[in-house]
Order: sequence, then C-alpha cells, then structure tokens
Amino acid sequence: MIEAAVARGEIAVIGLGRSGLAAARLLARRGARVYASDAGQGEAVTAAAAALRAEGIAADGGRHDLSRLRAASLLVVSPGVPPDAPPLAAARAAGVPIVGELEVALHALAGVPYVAVTGTNGKSTVTALVAHLLAALGHTVVAAGNIGRALSDVALHGERPDWIALEVSSFQLHDTPGLAPTVGVLTNLSPDHLDRYPSVEAYYADKGLLYRNATEASRWVVNADDGAARELATGRAGTRWAFSRRDAQAAAHYDAARDALVLFAQSLAPRGDLPLLGWHNLENALAALLAVMVADPAHQAPAARAALAGALKSFRGLPHRLEVVADAGGVRWINDSKATNVSSARVAIEAMTAPTVVLLGGKHKGEPYTSLIEPLRAHAKLVLAFGEAEGLIAADLAGHVPLARCGSSFEQVMQRARAAVSPGDAVLLAPACSSFDMFTNYEARGEAFRRLAPHDA
Repeated sequence: MIEAAVARGEIAVIGLGRSGLAAARLLARRGARVYASDAGQGEAVTAAAAALRAEGIAADGGRHDLSRLRAASLLVVSPGVPPDAPPLAAARAAGVPIVGELEVALHALAGVPYVAVTGTNGKSTVTALVAHLLAALGHTVVAAGNIGRALSDVALHGERPDWIALEVSSFQLHDTPGLAPTVGVLTNLSPDHLDRYPSVEAYYADKGLLYRNATEASRWVVNADDGAARELATGRAGTRWAFSRRDAQAAAHYDAARDALVLFAQSLAPRGDLPLLGWHNLENALAALLAVMVADPAHQAPAARAALAGALKSFRGLPHRLEVVADAGGVRWINDSKATNVSSARVAIEAMTAPTVVLLGGKHKGEPYTSLIEPLRAHAKLVLAFGEAEGLIAADLAGHVPLARCGSSFEQVMQRARAAVSPGDAVLLAPACSSFDMFTNYEARGEAFRRLAPHDA
C-alpha cells in the first residue's frame, strides 16, 4: 500500500506531533511527495510546520488544505486525531485510503520481529518490561509506539534492532491494517474511551484488530482471568498462551503457596523480587515474561530463565504508574496519573495497604464511578473530587464514602490532601479521568503532583 501510494501521488500526513513529524520525514526520505498539516494554533505546531518546510516538505500549521487532502494518494493520521475530524471526513468522502503512522513505520521496518502489546490497562508497563527483559537476554531492543517514541522515528534513524516492543492503542489498531506481530499480547479489557467510541463493543472491536492478520504461525498471550479478553482471543488462528493470577494450569501463573511467579511449570522468581506495587503489576510481569519466553524457544533455556529472573528484580517501572514520589512525615505520596479510566483507578486503589486519601478527577470519559465504591470503602480515608468531572464523581460516590469537592485548582486539591493525612497514611493520585480539562497530558498532571507533594528536607 505505501509504495503504491508513493508512486500514485502526494501523501498527506495529519498531525504535527511526534508521530506526524516522524512519519512525514520518513515518507519524504523514502521518495514520497508529502503534505503535512495540523489545525492547531500553538507555537509548537507553527514551529513544526516551519521545520518541515525548511526540509523541503510542504506543511501547514493552523489549517488543513482540504482540496489537497481530497487529491492525496494516501492519508496518514496520528493516533490522537479523532475519526470524525474534518480532514479525515474530507479524505474519506473522496475515497482516499487512511492509515496510521504505525503502518508507515512497520512497512519501513519489515522483517524486524516485534511484540505488540495492547489492552485497556497495563500495556505501557508490559511493553517497557518486555523491552527490559529482551535486553537482559542480550538483544538490541527498542520500545516504541503508544509508549512515547514514534515507531517512525526508529525507522527514520535507520535503526534495525533485534526486537521491537510495541505498545499499540485501540486508535492505532484501527488504522494499522498491516499489523502482524511476532507475539501479540492482550493485557485485559474494560470500558474506556467512551468519549470517542459510541459503545463498549466498538472499543473492544478495535482491540480485536490485534488479530486481524492472524495465521497458524501467530503467537498470542492473553489474560486467563479476564473474560472479555479470553472471548476476544477465542478462535483466532495461531497458538495461544495464558497468564493468570489464579489458574495454576496457565503457562504463566502465580503460585500462592510458594509466593512465586511460575513459567512453564517451573518457579522463576519469588513475588518479592518484583519491585512494583499491586496485584495488577504481578499480572503485568507474568504477561511480559510469557511474551518474551514464547518469542523464541531459546528464551526458555535455563540460562535465559536465570537472566530473566535477574532482570525482573532490576525493573523499576514507569513514571506516573503507582510511582512513589515522596515519603514525608510518615506519609507516602503515590502518583498514578496514568490511571485515566475507572478500571485502572480501581486496581491502584486496591493496591493500597494504608489509609489513603484518593484524588479523583479530571475530564470525564463517559464511565460511571460507582464501581469504585467497594475498593474505596476498603482503602480510602477520604476521596477528593476535582476538575470537570467533580460533580459526576460526587453524584456517584457521595453518601457511600467520605468525599470532599475541591474545584479546579490542583494546588488547592493538594493543600486539602496535606491537611487530611496523618503519619502512616498515603495519598494516591488515581484520577479515573483524562487530564485535558486542567493539564496538557497525564504526564503534566503527574509532574504537578510530584512538585506539590511535601518532601523531607
């Protein structure tokens, strides 16, 4: 598809963030005529468009030339652009095929094996851990995709690693028809992105596109404890391996009697060797270990198992995911800003072992908050509701758990949290919402939490 589009005419790239810039440059380097555009009005967009023009690539910041898009041979879209955006609608009406940035990158990196990780929660941690484990086995490896670095940037710099650990969102799956991973991982499924999808079923359908090119040679890793994930994986071509916290028949499971992670019927490491909080991170570790071990039979040899066990102990996790940012005055401050949906907030709350002040709020994503009542009753000393979703959170939770409304000043939220805690308590930012009402992204929200948390001198 990509080479045919290059031959037919100009390729349009929508979005001038990291993914769009890398895709535009990669296509131009591979001989395509490229027109890149972004309707954003900020300085970053203006600078990105100017940088592309300086490189001889046609680019517009602050507008889209819709007539040019309608005449394109192919439209390449960044994952953050909604499917009903005007440039996509114009291209679609003109019969222009639409693909995502990953499609361009995978075409350029053809032949490099990769582990593709998707799911509602845990995919970034699993992707990072897959990369960490593969590196411990002596491979050159790059983590890319939804985890932060655009895969097109990898191709643009001429990198040909032994392996790619690729995080893939539902939006990216929707627009990557050529995805055919060496190993595909489905961490779990729960409602999410209902501000963009018309239904849970539509969201799950995009997740199911992980399997769109399944063959008998495909290798799949799936969560045996998640009914929706099991159902989505059922009947797909290829070989399927399961990970489980409870099922001793799963290829990767937790053995409660030995308090150990078991892979292929042999204990690999005690749970205490995993330096991450929460049962969900135990599941993430099982998924990553299983994916690496089925990627190549050599990864199951005794020496490889020993290397994997050692690498598990040295993994420190990712920022904004149950990250302890301060221990001050006997209070632990925990940043889980990446908990942008209700299910991920729930697992964070359930990981708490001390009386906890829980910070919930941000931009509502279409889910009710009532499923948080039981874990909050068990773990929360107080809930602080804030941001655009404050009223909805209060409506769902007030009367069930101690709750205070804090408005839209994050500084005031943190002041209220500081006033509510005593030695032995914890403060947890697990917003269950996106950040876009108050912050540019979840990272900025997490950094604000880190900055405003008290730190011992």
